[in-house]
Amino acid sequence: MRVEGWRSAYRDLLPAAYLAALSVAEDTEVRREHLARAGEEVVHLVAERDGEVVGWAAFGPDRSPGAGPGDGELYALYARPDVVGTGVGRALTDEVAARAAARGCARLSLWVLEGNALGRRFYAKAGFVPDGACEPWEVGGTTLAELRYVRTL
Repeated sequence: MRVEGWRSAYRDLLPAAYLAALSVAEDTEVRREHLARAGEEVVHLVAERDGEVVGWAAFGPDRSPGAGPGDGELYALYARPDVVGTGVGRALTDEVAARAAARGCARLSLWVLEGNALGRRFYAKAGFVPDGACEPWEVGGTTLAELRYVRTL
């Protein structure tokens, strides 16, 4: 799901050769290793329809310098390309916000590519706003700008 999500969401932002070279098997192994060492601070959620996983989200403590104990971060949000626009992403985002608040988070942040207009609109509708932070992100030989969005819980 993550690889197909990247290929769909970033098709106009990243080099086609880079996206085509992404390996589901390699990404699966990386995700397994990450899950094994994530600990209790990182929460992973999945959305299912008819017994099939159609979405995934992960959140935990904000990794930004200067973040406080009441700051959480949405690390990942993916929906299968065929279910984008059906409410899967919104349901995951709402559940992340509810669980982060229950853990004592007062604020939730995320990073989104500046050129990802669909993602930026989605996050804005979910109550996130850009806070002015911008960081370069190098991937596939391309440097892109990531913007930080925040939401008060």
